[in-house]
Amino acid sequence: MKYLISLLLLSLTYGSLKAQDPNRFAEEVRKFENAAEKYPAKNRIVFTGSSSIRLWVDFKSYFPEHNVINTGFGGSETSDLIYYKDLLISQFKPRQVFIYEGDNDLNSGKSELEVLADISSLTQQLLNEGIESIVIISAKPSIARWHLKPAYEKLNEALKHMANLSPRVRFADVWSPMLKEDGSLKENIFLDDGLHMNKKGYDLWIKVIGPLLVNP
Repeated sequence: MKYLISLLLLSLTYGSLKAQDPNRFAEEVRKFENAAEKYPAKNRIVFTGSSSIRLWVDFKSYFPEHNVINTGFGGSETSDLIYYKDLLISQFKPRQVFIYEGDNDLNSGKSELEVLADISSLTQQLLNEGIESIVIISAKPSIARWHLKPAYEKLNEALKHMANLSPRVRFADVWSPMLKEDGSLKENIFLDDGLHMNKKGYDLWIKVIGPLLVNP
């Protein structure tokens, strides 16, 4: 525990050093301006992050009893979500937030430490806003990025330990159920690009995420 706290403090010096220009998403995220008024105010749950959230097949149908909002955007990295936090998360005053970031960060060349720094910074900001529950979704394996498997596994382990630092933060391991018993990838859960998932992939995700939803 002491080691992890030291690691998190050290990581703050590395956060967003390789951040790309978030303005490349300005047009895409503009559609969320004043979006909060479109949803009931009670028990809002925001799912946000990169395209694995944005492209969630039949998103609403997975959460028939919950007030869910999908603010996923493009090929975003964690630094982009931090930049647009107020628009994509805070304006909704959500009770719970699910975050999927880190996948594109590692693919763009960031280290696990840099990604951990950004996600821990974002998580702390949201905790300071009084959000009741934050769920960090693990990086997923994929055909297109299987060569990054060791880095993804290290990041997921770090995120899991980070989540354990607060009773209001949980870690959703979607990596494990996307693998076969022999450790190889379930390739039939992906679209033709080998990166994004089809409905079979999201059916695996909901088995992990469903039990972590706050009660409506």
